[in-house]
Amino acid sequence: MIEITNDAGQVMESGWLARAERVHRELRPQIPEPYVESMGRVFEGGGRMTLAIYAGEVAGVAVFRVHENTSQGRRLYVDDLVVDPECRSRGIGGALLARLEEKARRADCVVVDLDSGTERERAHRFYFRAGYTIRTFGFKKTL
Repeated sequence: MIEITNDAGQVMESGWLARAERVHRELRPQIPEPYVESMGRVFEGGGRMTLAIYAGEVAGVAVFRVHENTSQGRRLYVDDLVVDPECRSRGIGGALLARLEEKARRADCVVVDLDSGTERERAHRFYFRAGYTIRTFGFKKTL
């Protein structure tokens, strides 16, 4: 199920997914084409999307999922959080984070969790200001 919501939390028509692509690719240019089809697979795997709309356009994208694991219990994991570069420093990222935290509380999650690339220092400052902490190192091996 796709969950694309407006600032009132109402599910929006599916045309917004295609409109989210430009902003989403600011963070994830590697998402395979066609974008809508690729995101459909993410949604089939439990992913959800919330959009921030500013002046009638997509200004921010958050992709997330709720699941339970052994290390943290029930959690809302943020796959992606990105704001259009032209719209930054307007509170849009904070509004998206607040919406995700609200969704986490309603889903009885004990934590909101996300990863951020080591090079994204500006994003790290944003997360620190929002009360997030670094709690682990992430490791990966590309196959």
